[in-house]
Amino acid sequence: MSDASTTAQRLTYREACRQAIREAIIADPRVFLMGEDVGRYGGCYAVTKGLMAELGEDRIRDTPLSESAFVGAGIGAAMAGLRPIVEVMTCNFSLLALDQILNNAATIPHMSGGQFAVPLVLRLATGAGRQLAAQHSHSLEGWFAHIPGLRILAPATIEDARHMLAPALADPNPVLIFEHVMLYNMEGTLDPAVTGVDIDHAKVRRPGSDVTLVTYGGSLVKTLAAAETLAGEGISAEVIDLRVLRPLDTVTVVDSVSRTRRVVIIDEGWRSGSLSSEVAMRLVEDAFFELDAPIRRVCTREVPIPYPAHLERAALPQPETIAAAARSLVRPS
Repeated sequence: MSDASTTAQRLTYREACRQAIREAIIADPRVFLMGEDVGRYGGCYAVTKGLMAELGEDRIRDTPLSESAFVGAGIGAAMAGLRPIVEVMTCNFSLLALDQILNNAATIPHMSGGQFAVPLVLRLATGAGRQLAAQHSHSLEGWFAHIPGLRILAPATIEDARHMLAPALADPNPVLIFEHVMLYNMEGTLDPAVTGVDIDHAKVRRPGSDVTLVTYGGSLVKTLAAAETLAGEGISAEVIDLRVLRPLDTVTVVDSVSRTRRVVIIDEGWRSGSLSSEVAMRLVEDAFFELDAPIRRVCTREVPIPYPAHLERAALPQPETIAAAARSLVRPS
């Protein structure tokens, strides 16, 4: 294989995540990974396949099926000076560890007056599209973005999947990384000139002048597809990838909307009380008089995610529904 430092790599999102984990563990003896089936089985989505054999059972640790227990152990390890990466198989299961995440990881640095840091990284699979039904398919990252004391990341590209882990591990506070299940098989090229990314700012993925499309995670691919469709109709859509859901980079969004004067927010979470609601309200507060049209949102239908493929698809944001929302703003009937 060519040297990755000089030659662009063609790889999957899954492999980008694996490379990031492997590099972090090799680089720092304090770093280890633990979670359900991450070792011998190689991870529910095969992200950690082969790492236990290479790095050993001390660095890749299988845990009992108890999210509260192993997330709690990760918090304790972080407070004791280690740098644990804790994998939660699906974000739905993170609810079983919500007390640990909210009442301990997010609050201990504050309640201790800064005496204790919790440099913990949680990796969580999120999102729908694989017919895994209601208990394995929801997008709950917006819930966690509500909690002070946490940093919430949603890598939507090969580059971000590869490079977000390192700054997350360097953060003295807990960081949750939500990896969308439909991205693991996505292939792309990793630019060798890019050796890191920041975990503070949103990014413009496609420039445009007629309407701003704001999204993150698994919806980025669909939003870019919608923007391509709109371009064929003479509508120039700017696509913003939020990337960091807490703290939100409001400046990048406001700057874009101030130029395009129209905005559609795409969020795989449910519409009621969603992250899209927060983005919309910030635009009302900071850019209301820049808008030439109402704010539109494309969210998941207000139902538990269905199992049948046609119903699952109908429940989720799709390129055609995103394009239709943008079209209605630029060319209202």
